[in-house]
Amino acid sequence: MKAIVIGCGMAGSRVASDLHARDRDVKVTVFGAERHPPYNRIMLSTLLAGRAAEEDLAMTGPPAGMDVRLGVRVTAIDPDRRLVITPDEVVEYDALVLATGARAVYPALPGLDAPTVRAFRTLDDCRAIVAGAATARAAIVLGGGLLGLETARGLAGRGLAVTVVHAGPHLMDRQLDAGGAEVLARTLDGLGVAVRLGARALRWTGAGLDLADGTTIPADLLVLACGARPDTDLAAAAGIAVRRGVLVDHALRTSDPHVWAIGDCAEHDGTVYGLVAPAWEQADTVADRLTGATTCYRGTRPVIRLKATGLDVAAMGSVADHPDAEVVSFADPARGTYARLVIRDDRLAGAVLLGDNPSVGTVVQLFDRDAEVPEDRRSLLLGRSFGAVQPARSESPAFLPAQALVCRCNSVTKAAITDRWRDGARTVPEIVTTTRATTGCGGCRDAVTGIVDWLAAAESEEGSP
Repeated sequence: MKAIVIGCGMAGSRVASDLHARDRDVKVTVFGAERHPPYNRIMLSTLLAGRAAEEDLAMTGPPAGMDVRLGVRVTAIDPDRRLVITPDEVVEYDALVLATGARAVYPALPGLDAPTVRAFRTLDDCRAIVAGAATARAAIVLGGGLLGLETARGLAGRGLAVTVVHAGPHLMDRQLDAGGAEVLARTLDGLGVAVRLGARALRWTGAGLDLADGTTIPADLLVLACGARPDTDLAAAAGIAVRRGVLVDHALRTSDPHVWAIGDCAEHDGTVYGLVAPAWEQADTVADRLTGATTCYRGTRPVIRLKATGLDVAAMGSVADHPDAEVVSFADPARGTYARLVIRDDRLAGAVLLGDNPSVGTVVQLFDRDAEVPEDRRSLLLGRSFGAVQPARSESPAFLPAQALVCRCNSVTKAAITDRWRDGARTVPEIVTTTRATTGCGGCRDAVTGIVDWLAAAESEEGSP
């Protein structure tokens, strides 16, 4: 079988690798519009902040020997003849996987063609922003979502005066409630990041951003973090069904029986996720399907994490008020701590946790598994129970359930890590190679290291855990 993957980002490179691992007889060709080998897009904000080098973003891409063509843009698909067309050649396929990702949204504002303006989506974007920050004194980040706040924190860490301009009523308004967003804005202010809410931008002058209320925010660098739009152009031009994204069923198959779509460009059951964990689950499903399995993708319960120096936010599900819901909350704005849990039928319908909260891991696990919450809800707000005296319990990985999800991006459980240990993997890099844990957002690295250290100590003291 001849399979073509269009896109060599985090989703495209993963499905190509998975296909190779399942069936070496599948001939895979990968086209990547960017000239860079696959890199971890999630860590771009860490690179911007100066807390990572470019080599830290490198990912295990398609295996050596696979036909990978970087810097080659596919211009058209001919689904009737099963052809992929580039400026230089025409290539046949039996199966086609669209992993075209998404494009940064550019608002309709005058002045955005200036060299002092950059969207933040790719490695080249990040390089340009870092170069601009080297000579800038003040920056504006247009957009108060997850990426915008990570960008703002990174620029502030480079010594710039930073203002986040957001048209919505509060920060991260797709994930946070107003109370949590207020605490977050206060935390940002303490980190040197100003916030303007409900602000409509009119134009970029090169020396500042004019707003509809008549004010101008002075700055010499503008970074656009206004969201991303699924790249569906190829699919739409080929007559493949598109709504917000390329429409797919539970097999990730499009309206064309020979074409699949995954990642940021795909719309499954009305949802475009825009997150790495769903993209990699989808890649796994498509690799299964193309090699004879009947695996189905039923959707993902996404957890949004914002982790930057001084910022820690976890958001999942819906925290909107509901007449049948029980709401438990706690706020300590002075310490940047906030928690809101929305519970229905003794299960988490949604949660927001800001600041250093020891219960965040437990809350994420309960949400992931759709499990019943403890009777004492307050233990999920503050990390401890109340009333009856309970014995102290160590945070050791020994108390983590075997099926606890350690790496959400790659669906790696504690049991998977301990199994690889028993198979002979003895270091974090060896665990990473065999499980792919930590290769997504990187937020689980401390947890993986802790489990490896615990396993080593247990083996040293008792022989084998």
